[in-house]
Amino acid sequence: MSLFSVFDISGSALSAQSQRMNVTASNLANADSVAGPDGQPYRARQLTFEMAGEPGQQIGGVRVAGISEDQSEFRRLYDPKNPAADDQGYVSMPNVDTTSEMVNMISAARSYQANVEVLNTNKTLMLKTLTLGQ
Repeated sequence: MSLFSVFDISGSALSAQSQRMNVTASNLANADSVAGPDGQPYRARQLTFEMAGEPGQQIGGVRVAGISEDQSEFRRLYDPKNPAADDQGYVSMPNVDTTSEMVNMISAARSYQANVEVLNTNKTLMLKTLTLGQ
């Protein structure tokens, strides 16, 4: 394992957490959208992470394996005056749980901050190592 692999691992985590925050922000922004471009309510999206390392290694970074749509039922809101309401007066709303999305956003932000600290600590240690011989 290289001395610089810490930078690669933390850098991959920063990229993955950034994508996680973007998907969560998209979910939150569309939490009250009645219909999307296809005429259907927005479906929440979730990321799947996987290890990004050399084959056979036990350690490595992380990468986004994919983004999937949550297939759970849409929320139904009674609003008979809404033009998108069905015959019974219910409007299908996105299946976004704003509370869990906010928790997900906080978790992603904290993970991002932790990886920035790892990078800064590693940089400081490398600089101190270079000055040992002076």
